[in-house]
Amino acid sequence: MLILLPPSEGKTGRSRGRAVDFSTLSFPELNPVRVQVLETLAKVSASSDAYDVLDVGASLQGEVDRNTRWRTEPAVPVSELYSGVLYDALGYASMSAGTKRRAGSRLLVVSAAWGALRPADRVPPYRLSMGTTLPGHGPLASVWRDPLAAALAESSGVIVDCRSSTYVAAWRPSGDQAAKWVSVNVVRERDGVRTVVSHMAKHTRGLVARHLLESGKDPGTPKSLHKLVSERWNAELDRTGPGWTLTVVEHD
Repeated sequence: MLILLPPSEGKTGRSRGRAVDFSTLSFPELNPVRVQVLETLAKVSASSDAYDVLDVGASLQGEVDRNTRWRTEPAVPVSELYSGVLYDALGYASMSAGTKRRAGSRLLVVSAAWGALRPADRVPPYRLSMGTTLPGHGPLASVWRDPLAAALAESSGVIVDCRSSTYVAAWRPSGDQAAKWVSVNVVRERDGVRTVVSHMAKHTRGLVARHLLESGKDPGTPKSLHKLVSERWNAELDRTGPGWTLTVVEHD
């Protein structure tokens, strides 16, 4: 089982510690692309049009400036780096030792700056979205598409996709992997009417990821994944194109 997570805009840095060591990162074959993207990000972040390129406001100047120091900024374990609704619900810090071990091999964060990261990987905080177009590189989703496809080609088992569409564009399972690719959708139902609420969807995806890790099970098919998630939620499984969609229905 592979659980794909999006990064969060909120990231937790440190004032002291060692800088990133590329030799220790998962998927070392991605390192050349990582360096190219990060070097360009640093140049853009030091330019006069940084806010426009990165699509952020001046209130985030500190985060933009930090991009220029990625080689020397203290690196943080991915398990501590990301914050926000999904990661609060995932609650890595409160997991048992056994669940953390499972998370180490089953959780994967798809990142605009780093491509793909495991919980134990240590990287500095950054400000960059997969929807960004970097000068000289083009849209980042296109930059990462082939490298990620090659790096993740050997992934087997059910792929539980908790990413937003922006990050799905960077790697979309194909071939045999697509048959076990399950996107997690969340809707709220009130008086028979269903709506999508972004905040709640992130929270529920975090809870679903934690439930799967804590279960100690590795579902081998989308249908067995549906059965496992249905132990806690009202969930529906539908075939959608080459993959599947698991819709978790929250009721008011």
